[in-house]
Amino acid sequence: MRISHKLQRHRESEDSTKPTFSFEFFVPKTSQGVQNLYDRMDRMYQTHPQFIDITWNAGGRLSQLSTDLVSTSQSVLGLETCMHLTCTNMPVELIDEALEKAYVSGCQNILALRGDAPINAGEWKPCDGGFSYAKDLVRYIRKKYGDHFDIGVAAYPEGHPEESGDDMLIEYLKEKIDCGADFIVTQMFYDADIFIDWCRRVREAGINVPIIPGIMPITSFASFMRRADWCQIHIPEEFLAKLEPVKDDDQLVRDIGTELISGMCQKLLDSGYVTHLHLYTMNLEKASIMILDRLGLLPDESDNVQDNVMPLPWRKSLHPKRRNETVRPIFWQRRPYSYVARTSQWSADEFPNGRFGDSSSPAFGDLDLCGSTLIRQSGKRSLELWSTPTSLKDISNLVIDYLHGKLKCLPWSDVPLNHEVDPILPDLIELNENLIITVNSQPRINGAKSSDRVIGWGPSNGYIYQKQYLEFLLPKSKLDQFLSIVGDGTTLTYFAVDSANKVFSNHPDDAAANAVTWGIFPGREILQPTIVEKVSFLAWKEEFYHILDEWKLNFAENGKPESVKLLQTLIDDYLLVNIVDNDYVSPDNTIHDLLRKLY
Repeated sequence: MRISHKLQRHRESEDSTKPTFSFEFFVPKTSQGVQNLYDRMDRMYQTHPQFIDITWNAGGRLSQLSTDLVSTSQSVLGLETCMHLTCTNMPVELIDEALEKAYVSGCQNILALRGDAPINAGEWKPCDGGFSYAKDLVRYIRKKYGDHFDIGVAAYPEGHPEESGDDMLIEYLKEKIDCGADFIVTQMFYDADIFIDWCRRVREAGINVPIIPGIMPITSFASFMRRADWCQIHIPEEFLAKLEPVKDDDQLVRDIGTELISGMCQKLLDSGYVTHLHLYTMNLEKASIMILDRLGLLPDESDNVQDNVMPLPWRKSLHPKRRNETVRPIFWQRRPYSYVARTSQWSADEFPNGRFGDSSSPAFGDLDLCGSTLIRQSGKRSLELWSTPTSLKDISNLVIDYLHGKLKCLPWSDVPLNHEVDPILPDLIELNENLIITVNSQPRINGAKSSDRVIGWGPSNGYIYQKQYLEFLLPKSKLDQFLSIVGDGTTLTYFAVDSANKVFSNHPDDAAANAVTWGIFPGREILQPTIVEKVSFLAWKEEFYHILDEWKLNFAENGKPESVKLLQTLIDDYLLVNIVDNDYVSPDNTIHDLLRKLY
């Protein structure tokens, strides 16, 4: 949704008295930095920002990363995203390419900027075939894409190094609005009085679009002074008087800085000119979250419960091709990035409501769609996170640490575990202690309220159901025992497959999709958003064993032969198994009782 429309909708809502906020992130320089940023953005999603924006790095690899970040935040994280776009080093051909990528990803918001001069380039100059001013870029976007994009522009409440007259800057701002801009985001500042007086003059000039103040948290005294000097902005005496005496204590600087910035923000909100705050995160989260907490803007128990509940049990994508997506296989529950990548080539009508797909789908073919590596950590970071396991006990201990929250990810699980598994957590730990390595799971749920803050999803006044599900590694030596215990006359159904693609199953119809999560809501059809079925499980099996192989290769490259041997044993001598207890009513713990017989 366009930012101006989101802000208008909020103003017209029952919660209109509560200000809104957004976050800015910049493009990291390394692949591990990108991974860390995705994790941070995912955590900050929980604060319910109205949108995020991604800065633009003109030219070269980083500009490609800008569009990749925008696409991922829209498609995987479900975050409304605004893409910066500058005139610096950008001929029309590159601008067209960036806009097309934003359009295809579902992004509907562009912050159109002239941009700064490249480092060591002296004064700013337009490139051949490019634009000289932000207003030209605004006019071009509006002419080419009509009303698809909301277009934001920058403003400078305390002046600009290249223009001494404040009145002239407001006149330039009016020109950008007249060319089709929809909202304003300002440069950072620390003097609320200067900003409020500037807002008054902007409104008097006939500019009536939303004014969004850019808020820079204070994290250290040196960075605070450096940024203020670089932007040539005024620092109030109160700020200096409180921060200078503690300038060598970063913790105190951040705490006092949070108090000062929060007070400044409250003054802005009280002025009547501002209803939305835009925080420059510098790709960090703590300082921004502290400010929002101090202002009382973070969601809590007093907020509308349903506003904090997901529409589906997995993060809904904002990509236009995925708007009709209502079903996902449970196997990618904790690997949403690779799942979205593997289904990115599907057309809009290939996200079905019942039968999941077919083997001709690209989702079940090219693993290269997931990027150059299936483990979303660098080789060095992998060693730091998961060390060098040399026994199955070492692997099980890693999983147990993940279950306890000591690890935020595993090679096959990109996202942290949530509290949904709490009812079966002791059983999962026991299984791993007995060397049954668990990969994925969900507990039985029989009619929980859809508004439940842990497991709730979907419309209000509904009820949620889940079948108990477990995915784990089984030694081939115990396969016959497992098959004998499960049998054919129980409520349990399973698929088991090895790396050579040999499949064992007791499903009555291998082609059928087994819904393992569903919801019942007033006046609606039953929703069945999470399933188990054979074709997608075989696709996941391919990915899972590739993950083990990549993990093994990292050990080989780092001279860890015992770890290489262990991973090869997992690949050669273990099956990947999923099992569903279709009796979601019984209080019996059937799956775990069965697996205990394998100890």
